[in-house]
Amino acid sequence: MTELRAKHNQPGSGANWGIDGKTGKIADMTVLDVWDPCMVKLQTYKTAIESACMILRIDDIVSGIKLEKREKSGRNADEDDTFGDERDG
Repeated sequence: MTELRAKHNQPGSGANWGIDGKTGKIADMTVLDVWDPCMVKLQTYKTAIESACMILRIDDIVSGIKLEKREKSGRNADEDDTFGDERDG
């Protein structure tokens, strides 16, 4: 990483250097015809955010179902809760 940062700090085409995924060595990405446009990165971030939101939404739904079952059975809300017990580490 230090060598790559040094290449990035060189004036001129220093920003074109990266790590070759096949060899693991530092290489000029223009020579290898590797281009990583900003739009690809933005779409990756958007997809990651959408996935996280979906997981949180599903967790809310599952938690709501558990809460409804507890209320119908007349149990205390803390009886089935596993947060904060010895299994959490």
